[in-house]
Amino acid sequence: MHWLPGNYCQNFFLRARRRPLILLGFAAIPLLLPFMVRPSVPALAAQSGAPDFSISSPSFSDSGEIPKKFTCSGPDVSPQLAWTEPPAGGKTFALLVDDPDAPAGNWNHWAIWNLPASARSLPEGVGKSRHLPDGTQQGLNDFRKVGYNGPCPPANKPHHYHFKLYALDTRLNLKGDAGEPELEAAMKGHILAQAQWTGTFHR
Repeated sequence: MHWLPGNYCQNFFLRARRRPLILLGFAAIPLLLPFMVRPSVPALAAQSGAPDFSISSPSFSDSGEIPKKFTCSGPDVSPQLAWTEPPAGGKTFALLVDDPDAPAGNWNHWAIWNLPASARSLPEGVGKSRHLPDGTQQGLNDFRKVGYNGPCPPANKPHHYHFKLYALDTRLNLKGDAGEPELEAAMKGHILAQAQWTGTFHR
């Protein structure tokens, strides 16, 4: 057996005692990273400045029952809608009204687009023409009719009707016989914000 010099042994044991501390220090680096890296100010400013875009209706409450006036059990006119200020850069609005509870799958009741950026509401009883005086356009719903056709579900089962408003950064170029599929395809990549108001109805 060979004996090692005293100073060598002393240095060896000192390094051995320090090694766990060094390893512990490296292990703690991932835990400290969130505190070491600060988010950029522009990113925080963009998040905090995002507008609260929403849609509502005085005709019925959100998740409330839609009055017969706005359904096939009544005059079947469109309800009044209103919405808040859109994000900056908005050029037009589009609206889809869908019933995902329909027996045949999602059923579209209204496809309307190119509402002007200055608009903040739709009146009750929008006309059935393809082109409205302010430049707004209406397409074919799943009843194969132009404009709005309200809830008309089979008896006894309540359905949900989603009024979905989109703020867009462009004006859409769609043909008059376009419907929901064409509108959804045209909106891709142009949606600045989306809002929804839901009503229910059963017969």
